[in-house]
Amino acid sequence: MQARFSFAGLALAALPSLLFAVGCKAGHPGKVSTTSITWIKHHVTVGGKRDRNPLPSTPATIECGKEAFGSYCAACHGRDGQNTGVPFAASIDPPVPLLSSRSVQDYTDGQLKRVIESGIAPSGMPASKGILSEEEIWEIVIYIRHLPPAGSLGEPKAYSGDEYGDTSTSPSRP
Repeated sequence: MQARFSFAGLALAALPSLLFAVGCKAGHPGKVSTTSITWIKHHVTVGGKRDRNPLPSTPATIECGKEAFGSYCAACHGRDGQNTGVPFAASIDPPVPLLSSRSVQDYTDGQLKRVIESGIAPSGMPASKGILSEEEIWEIVIYIRHLPPAGSLGEPKAYSGDEYGDTSTSPSRP
């Protein structure tokens, strides 16, 4: 008996390979995709929308948030939350967001807390639950609401090569 291959049979056999190749092609999402994904995150997937920050927004709380942010978040978001001095922020996919951006600032305080606490897989945003206290997380949320101007705090020390992170304000060393 002779084996017969038809064009339809060949196409059917090749379909899984074709789908695999097309499915592996990755690119940056367009405006419609980005808008849709942002809406879904703000209204469906990121919980905590109704959670309220129990801490007052005072200069002392902002300073505490800045300190906690500096020790946990600055390596990826910059000391000012706007990626200042972070060499990889724009080159990874998805890029590290500017915390001053509308897409971040439009989250409720409870949603920001949930993102900080639980992280965002697979974006690279780590979960801080068990590392930061509940109070520290809420302080960071307050700091994110009161970010300083971009670049005003210098680079994170991990990238500046300077122990203090900003050569303009570091003390003289021998």
